[in-house]
Amino acid sequence: MQSHWKIFMVVPLFFLPLLQSSASPPYEDQSRLSHSNGHTCVGCVLVVSVIEQLAQVHNSTVQGAMERLCSYLPEKLFLKTTCYLIIDKFGSDIIKLLSADMNADVVCHTLEFCKQNIGQPLCHLYPLPKEAWEFTLGKARQIVKTSPILKYSRSGSDICSLPFLAKVCQKIKLAIEQSVPFKDVDSDKYSIFPTLRGYHWRGRDCNDSDESVYPGRRPDSWDVHQDSNCNGIWGVDPKDGVPYEKKFCEGSQPRGIILLGDSAGAHFHISPEWITASQMSLNSFISLPTALTDELDWPQLSGATGFLASTAGIKEKSIYLRLWKRNHCNHRDYQNISRNGASSRNLKTFIESLSRNKMLDHPAIVIYAMIGNDVCNGKRDTVPAMTTPEKFYSNVMQTLKYLNSHLPNGSHVIFYGLPDGTFLWDNLHDRYHPLGQLNKDVTYAQLYSFLNCLQVSPCHGWMSSNKTLRTLTSERAEQLSNTLKKIAAKEKFTNFNLFYMEFAFHEIIQEWQKRGGQPWQLIEPVDGFHPNERKSVPFKGILMTSQTLHNQEWTQLMSWIKGNLTCNDRTREWLCSCWQIAYGRRCSSSGPKSWERRIHSTLRLKRCLETKGGTEHRRSTRPWGAHGGRGLGKLIPQTLWGLLRHRPKGLSLSSIFAKCLSLSEEHIWIGVQCCVLLGSATLLLFLK
Repeated sequence: MQSHWKIFMVVPLFFLPLLQSSASPPYEDQSRLSHSNGHTCVGCVLVVSVIEQLAQVHNSTVQGAMERLCSYLPEKLFLKTTCYLIIDKFGSDIIKLLSADMNADVVCHTLEFCKQNIGQPLCHLYPLPKEAWEFTLGKARQIVKTSPILKYSRSGSDICSLPFLAKVCQKIKLAIEQSVPFKDVDSDKYSIFPTLRGYHWRGRDCNDSDESVYPGRRPDSWDVHQDSNCNGIWGVDPKDGVPYEKKFCEGSQPRGIILLGDSAGAHFHISPEWITASQMSLNSFISLPTALTDELDWPQLSGATGFLASTAGIKEKSIYLRLWKRNHCNHRDYQNISRNGASSRNLKTFIESLSRNKMLDHPAIVIYAMIGNDVCNGKRDTVPAMTTPEKFYSNVMQTLKYLNSHLPNGSHVIFYGLPDGTFLWDNLHDRYHPLGQLNKDVTYAQLYSFLNCLQVSPCHGWMSSNKTLRTLTSERAEQLSNTLKKIAAKEKFTNFNLFYMEFAFHEIIQEWQKRGGQPWQLIEPVDGFHPNERKSVPFKGILMTSQTLHNQEWTQLMSWIKGNLTCNDRTREWLCSCWQIAYGRRCSSSGPKSWERRIHSTLRLKRCLETKGGTEHRRSTRPWGAHGGRGLGKLIPQTLWGLLRHRPKGLSLSSIFAKCLSLSEEHIWIGVQCCVLLGSATLLLFLK
């Protein structure tokens, strides 16, 4: 977890050196240069391995494989362009070395992206060549001895050293280290931008020019004039003059969810398709720009604060979505204050990014989940670098005092204990890593050894062949968990209650095995370290692009619309837009947006139907239609006139009515309202 995401970036030196150098904290007491060299070595070996395997899979030349890899990359963040520049600079030497049957280790040592310091062991991922290492390396150096590229690699060039990028790099680095949004005009710690610590990490700001408007605050005068807490509820009901916020939220005890965590809480994930040649395609890297600008984390899908619902047929939701489902007044009130490499030691450097005012805001549920980095580090002598129970107690108490001074009264703090990580080696060491599946030449044991040698391992203590070391690491983790348990039992605070929960990973394994799964499936396949939350925690979803709706219910609705209605795209847009409002989403002709949830509002549905699903201006603000026709039409809600007058040709009301009756129990509210509206409309057609 500590500094680990740089290890597996598709290219630390190749594709995005900017993020490689700035987006993850270094080990606290080892030089940045030393670990930068280690990360660069791992990145080089990964990329050269992928190039070699692409040539093998597609029966092409090395040149063709490099061009194929670049063609797969998106244009965003200049990834494709950078890749072609790298080919132009390093390609000829890589071609010569791979054509001479040199493996990725030899290539990267020859080009000096990997270096063996005097007195240090030789770090390699693949089995050593049959010939002596020094002989093989000397032979490789003769092949490229006239290359000018070696001078470039020795220079340790850094894209952030360029004058026109220096300020941008510094601002991005500061935003990531402090865990605050890169783009935040009013400095209220909320943003309208998704990545770079934006609303993927905390609720989206609905007014980025007013620092008094942000998710989680108590409504200002019941939000009569504006949505001061960004939950989508504001204004006054014209029927009785009662503000909507007061009508729907008073007494409902709204509260937000805040996570203080490490990379596991941020939902660190590297897609296997990024390094598996046989699975690569034009679609493999679509999500890479988003992942890079979110530090290879996916907080929008995390178990605590994820707001994108699953499209994989998984019913379970994140804690935030469960809170939202129980009370829509909680809309957007989530904060993922997690960071790769976070621990009880360095939490103090970014806890101030937490946004909560004990006088102005709603109470919150805070989850403290530092589940690894107090026992995990990459040092060869790893045990002395682990946090002691005494120091851990001091760090946690410091955090709790800070929370007590910022959280509103009535909040709750929940401790998660540390897991027993011995399951990593026990279940993975003899399995092939995605990089070694093609040729059966790289196991997780080899990967662990390679990372440990370079001192860039996420957790030397558990990712080790030394059983004694693994046991000592688990014992220290248990000691720290017991410390949390004692704090929760004995310490009292004025503004929140304390609870403790075990990290019950062994129970999860047992349950997974009952379903027919294998324990190794519960671990992220690429890094071989993090929980594979798509498996071990069922409420995980899969990433989709921001142009699509991330919701199983939408998929279900679209399925029966396309399968049972013979109508054009305009019909679908009209019907689906109206359904979108009925189920609590905004009225918009630009399509559904899953994070913009709203309360279930019949008034919103009426307005949507009156305006053809939001594609036209509403003609009247009155609930009954002064423009709705003659005779009986004056007694009919304008909603039904909107439904009839704007119904596209070919839309069968009877077929929609039948589908209303068959909606699942989960959509019963929609089913009832749909049947009432369409039933009334059908009766009107009959009378006319």
